[in-house]
Amino acid sequence: METKAENACFGGTQGVYSHRSEVCACDMTFGLFLPVEAKDGPVPLLWFLSGLTCTHENAMTKAGAQSHAAAHGIGLVFPDTSPRGEDVADDDDFAMGQGAGFYVNATEAPWKANFRMWDYVTGELPALLGEHFAVDLSRQSITGHSMGGHGALTIAMHMPETYRAVSAFAPMANTTDSDWGRPQLRAYLGDDAEAHARHDASRLVAERGFPGPMLIDQGTSDQFLDKLKPEALATAIATRRQEATFRMQPGYDHSYFFVSTFIEDHVDFHADALWS
Repeated sequence: METKAENACFGGTQGVYSHRSEVCACDMTFGLFLPVEAKDGPVPLLWFLSGLTCTHENAMTKAGAQSHAAAHGIGLVFPDTSPRGEDVADDDDFAMGQGAGFYVNATEAPWKANFRMWDYVTGELPALLGEHFAVDLSRQSITGHSMGGHGALTIAMHMPETYRAVSAFAPMANTTDSDWGRPQLRAYLGDDAEAHARHDASRLVAERGFPGPMLIDQGTSDQFLDKLKPEALATAIATRRQEATFRMQPGYDHSYFFVSTFIEDHVDFHADALWS
């Protein structure tokens, strides 16, 4: 593992690190904020999964989460959104290929050689963090924005024993019935409808739910509402009677101005679960 940068940040350290990923068969980069408490022992960990076209850097520099995490003594990890490199498959469509991993394990060529973001985020990277940093992997929680919100919700519902709570900002909520989901899942996973359904947050809420708390924020002026389909997720939550807070925030769009406005609420929400 290589240290790319480490900066003092709200009494702790914001680092950027790269390593060779066996899962993705390429070099991967991630950001990790550790509060001052990490000097004395392992701290709980909140994952932030980013959206289309983003890298590890977007949320790390724009969301403003570190000050709130520092106040609660919890760490933040910002993974990349896909494998990258000259030998990694890509596409001219910004919603496919590099920057658009959709947090799945691809089974179709040319994507299956590298695009295994599910295993990377849920297995390889946590193990690496536990080996090299003062993080408590028995206390994890997960959030994300847009494609990352989709990833956070689907991962948490498949792995409820790992995450204390889940939240999302403007998640891709119904991928099997959206232009942000249908084409990508078909390209990555083939024509297996059951495989697609495993990566649809609304269908997973309806079928299995999540045993812990859930928080969703969605802007009413989001320019991508027709693709995100928040109404499908809200309906699934109500039908299952899932423990959840679903907020439509008037006037907010899809940008990091929206995320940064409500990030304190989300960090507070996760801190309550991580320290309970």
